[in-house]
Amino acid sequence: MTPHSALTLRVISADEHVEYVRSRGASGAVSFLQAPSWGGVKAEWRNESLGWFDGSELVGAGLVLLRKVPRINRFLAYLPEGPDIDWTGEHSRFSLADWLTPLTDHLKEVGAFAVKLGPMVPVRRWSADSLKDAIATGEAKRLRDVTPDYDNPAGLDVANKLIALGWTQRADTGAGFGDVQPRYVFQVPLEGRTADDLLAGFNQLWRRNIKKAEKAGVEVTHGTYDDLPAFHEVYVETAQRDGFTPRGLAYFQRMWTAMTAEDPERLTLFLARHEGRVLAATTLVKVGAHAWYSYGASSNEGRDVRPSNAIQWAMIRECIDAGCTVYDLRGISDTLDPSDPLFGLIQFKLGTGGYAQEYLGEWDLRLRPLMSRAFDAYLARR
Repeated sequence: MTPHSALTLRVISADEHVEYVRSRGASGAVSFLQAPSWGGVKAEWRNESLGWFDGSELVGAGLVLLRKVPRINRFLAYLPEGPDIDWTGEHSRFSLADWLTPLTDHLKEVGAFAVKLGPMVPVRRWSADSLKDAIATGEAKRLRDVTPDYDNPAGLDVANKLIALGWTQRADTGAGFGDVQPRYVFQVPLEGRTADDLLAGFNQLWRRNIKKAEKAGVEVTHGTYDDLPAFHEVYVETAQRDGFTPRGLAYFQRMWTAMTAEDPERLTLFLARHEGRVLAATTLVKVGAHAWYSYGASSNEGRDVRPSNAIQWAMIRECIDAGCTVYDLRGISDTLDPSDPLFGLIQFKLGTGGYAQEYLGEWDLRLRPLMSRAFDAYLARR
């Protein structure tokens, strides 16, 4: 146990951590990357569940992944989209230092030479209408060129506090991908809205494609563990088409096993079939009232019957029925330039009528600067 101010930090069990995540419910946006099961997915990392205590009360939690450096017994510590603490100070009497000092003290004790974390703190938001207008005029090339519909001063203040505490942020690549996890995401608000409300908010192309899929007889169903090879076959086809390196089938089997053991509702596999053939497949993750479209795949065949639109519409309707308040389409680039190859990431998602959300991004602290610089050099040579 590491004392600092009135907060203490210690390793907690996976069961304690799951119960804490469950207790947050709809009131707290805990990322699925901060659920204990994610540690089971990332088999190449060691993991710990950490809890912050105010006296005997558990008031914050985080999943830390520890990646061993080759040939030495030191670790890179990573808390993807976490930890789940009161970052802005709106809900507790503790300063950011009160939360982070016990964390860094503990991680240094277990052999970490550097820490990376990703606050789930919103900074800016742009509505679909604002972005469509900006694209139509051609005057804006990046999200930051458009006046946001929402600013969060408390979020920006967290950045200043992190800097004061010695944390740094990787330079953005210019595409919004300076972080391991996406800084920019696209989300569809669901709270208080019916399926008809959502459909009315879609653009004409989305509505037409959904209707076309229905007319063609595209059927969307849930899959099981035994359907993962069918998902993976289409996923590999997608990787070949889009030029990325696919994960192996074993990764998705491990994800299914770990996440469904933690909560049967945590992970759902969707399959879109036409005339018996799987044309699209996706995974949906839910934590509390937040739902994420995590992986998606589509075949080169049958694109004219619009299976991708059909499967998204099925997922969204299921999220409404489950009482979710946010449907998260995950990462987008920050480009608004139609000539940019990454523009398609936002173009498809804009059709849902949601909003682009910018988070605070990922931050690094060098606990052992010399070793951290050596590790950076090692990564640069790979």
